[in-house]
Amino acid sequence: MRRRVLALSAVVALLLTPVVPAAAESTVTSGCVASVPEPGTTTPVRICYSLFKPAAASSQHTVPLIFHSHGWAGSRTTDPAAFKAWLDAGFGVLSFDQRSFGQSTGVAHVMNPDFEGRDVVKLVDLVAGLDWVTKQGPGDPLIGATGGSYGGGYQFAGAFTELRDSGRTRFDALAPEITWWDLKESLAPQEAARTMWLSILFAGGGTHLPPSVSKAFVTLIATGGWPPGQAGRDLDAFFAKNGPAWHVHQGRKLDIPVLIGQGLSDNLFNLNQGLANFDRALTARARAKSIFVGYNAGHTLPSVVPPGYATAGDPCSVALGSPSFANLALRFMQLQLLDKPTGLSGFGAYHLATADGRCLTQRSLTPNKRFPLAKIVAPTGVGLPVNLPIAKGPITVAGTPTLTADVYTVIPRSVAYFALSVGKTPLTAKVVQNNTMPLRQQQTARGVRRTVELPAIAVDVPAGQNLYLTVAPVADMYAGQRGPLPGVMMLKNGVLKVHSAR
Repeated sequence: MRRRVLALSAVVALLLTPVVPAAAESTVTSGCVASVPEPGTTTPVRICYSLFKPAAASSQHTVPLIFHSHGWAGSRTTDPAAFKAWLDAGFGVLSFDQRSFGQSTGVAHVMNPDFEGRDVVKLVDLVAGLDWVTKQGPGDPLIGATGGSYGGGYQFAGAFTELRDSGRTRFDALAPEITWWDLKESLAPQEAARTMWLSILFAGGGTHLPPSVSKAFVTLIATGGWPPGQAGRDLDAFFAKNGPAWHVHQGRKLDIPVLIGQGLSDNLFNLNQGLANFDRALTARARAKSIFVGYNAGHTLPSVVPPGYATAGDPCSVALGSPSFANLALRFMQLQLLDKPTGLSGFGAYHLATADGRCLTQRSLTPNKRFPLAKIVAPTGVGLPVNLPIAKGPITVAGTPTLTADVYTVIPRSVAYFALSVGKTPLTAKVVQNNTMPLRQQQTARGVRRTVELPAIAVDVPAGQNLYLTVAPVADMYAGQRGPLPGVMMLKNGVLKVHSAR
């Protein structure tokens, strides 16, 4: 049981508006904090928020607080009705506009610890001065965080920035959804751009980026490949620190419980990204107190080329006793911040929605089956997918498959797209959960040994159907790639490794 100790510190806030009744059970205060200026300026950036205080909260009856923020190009939530479940459960809530969005000023650096990371720290400082928020020590509020996509990214940015700057984070629990581990790897795996999604993201918020980065993004979308010269260097510098991957490479891991929600049919921040966060961004002790839930949702576009499939839904939140991931997050925070028994179980495990919509729970996703592959000759740039038989059903596969092979190409910058598929025949096979991953060979290759991750999945292959390795010359998520002339990629001495669930 946490000891609740009150501490009084200054509230750092600008543009504070009067407290107004928002609902019978709560009040809302809107304001802004001063944060890190943009490079080359001295004017503090304004980060604006709405703060929801339960009616029962006071200096004599303190409550934990939940941070919340929006997705890319969005803005904060100002309606108390949206947080009724949290307020009724005894939490305060702070929802904020991220840098450059809503009423906040500045430029979007997309979760750089020196900018968005510091913005979150400034808001934690604000909360540390509220006498109605529970403290665990002077300046140490009892807090959790929720939000999806860009609203998941701020959680890692804030917690890791505190860990970098002070050796610990004041966040006590996180619940990020459909967010990334490595932003460059998500947007352009192996520097092959997910142009379909990049176009959507740029249309929604491209003007919020620094001008040089915005121009480089246009080149990335137009060509499908990482820009050469200064434009590429600008993007490399911009993405260098923007995700948990950088912090982990610097030797940092979070030692707090985290509930991760990730989309298996998400073809922007795919399951690979969520699994990397769970497996690599947390200490072993934190993982034992954490839960991973995968659902068929998120940033989802149908895979038409090559054809794919998935059954939408979140069977694993239901299997864990919640009607939705949002309710699961509430129960998770009640347990972690209020020490309230909620009957929640499944800690330290992966709970994954299969392509057909059942919940598969695994304690480990380490590959345990190895399939030698025959020689593969696949067209690049144009042509039809090659579907290579791997195994007959029934078999259940989960986690991140890997492919290792000797690669041969005669044309530089050749790309082929890989996935696991299911069907009765090669002609009827469909890509599991609508995800493909590229193998991009920058130079001509004669027997270059390469290992690539395939899309992480969860699938039951029934009797009478087969598991296939799909190698496609084009994939719609990467539409518009301006590569060289059509060619051939040949793979020899290949090995596919998968986790087969027992």
